[in-house]
Amino acid sequence: MTYGPTPWVQRHWDLRAAANFAAGGAGAGLVIVSVASGARGVPASIALLAGLALVGIGLLAVWLEIGRPLRAINVFRNPRTSWMSREAIAGLVLGALALVAAALHATESAAAPAAGALAAFAALAFVYSQGRILHAAKGIPAWRSAATPALIVATSLVEGAGLWWLAAAWHAQGTRTGIALFGLLLVARLVAWLAYRRTIARNTRASAALAPAGLALAVAGTFVPLVLVVVAAVSTSEGWVLGLAALAGALALLAGAAFKTALIVRGAYNQGFAIPRMPVRGTRA
Repeated sequence: MTYGPTPWVQRHWDLRAAANFAAGGAGAGLVIVSVASGARGVPASIALLAGLALVGIGLLAVWLEIGRPLRAINVFRNPRTSWMSREAIAGLVLGALALVAAALHATESAAAPAAGALAAFAALAFVYSQGRILHAAKGIPAWRSAATPALIVATSLVEGAGLWWLAAAWHAQGTRTGIALFGLLLVARLVAWLAYRRTIARNTRASAALAPAGLALAVAGTFVPLVLVVVAAVSTSEGWVLGLAALAGALALLAGAAFKTALIVRGAYNQGFAIPRMPVRGTRA
C-alpha cells in the first residue's frame, strides 16, 4: 500500500469485523423475526438462544481483532457519542433479555411474549447501531452513505428471516402469513440496496468492487427467493411449502452475508487525499 491521492482499501477491519456484521446481524434478525412470528414454547426459546449465540460469535470475532483485547471494556465508556459503545450496550441488554425470554418461553409463562418483545427491540437497536457505525466512518465513501443504516437493518432482518425459514421444518411454526412477510422483507432489502447503490455510484472503485456481491444479492438473494416464496405461498403441499421456504431462506441468508463481507473487506476504499494548491516559498497561498 502506498499513501497518496489514490484511494486504497482500508485494512483495519478484516474478516473478523465482517463476521460481526454477518453473524451478529443475522442473530439479531433471528430474534426479531422469531418474536414477530408469534412463536411459543421450546421452539421460541431455541430461536432466541440461537440468535443470541450468533450475536455472541460476532462480538467475539471483533474482540479477537482488537490489538489489546484486555482493553475491550473501554468500549462501554462513551455511549453518548460512540455508536460502537451503543452497539456493545445493546448487545449486553439483548443478551439479558433474550435469556429471560427464552426461560419464560420454556416454562410457557404468560410473560414470555412481553419479554420477547423487549428482546426484539434490543436486537433492532443492535443492528441499527451496526449501520450507524459504518455511517460514522466519514473517510470511507461506501460506508458513510446515508442509505447504509437502512441497508444493514434490512439485510439483517432478511438474514434472520432466512434462518427462521431454514429451520421451519423443525420448529413447525411457520405460517403462510409469515411467508408473505418474508417476501416483503426481501423486497424491502432490494429497495434499500438500490437506494444505497445510487448513493455510491460516483465512487467507481467501490461500485465496481461491490458489483458482484450486489448482483448476487439482487438475483440469488432476492429474485430467486421471491419466486420460491410465491410458489410456496400458493402450494397445497406442506412438504413443498417448507422445502421451498427453507431454500429461499438459505439463499437470502448466504447472499446477505456475502454482501456484508464484500462491503467490509473489498468495497471499503477510503477517500484518499489531495493537495489542491501546492505551497510555494515566498508567496501567499
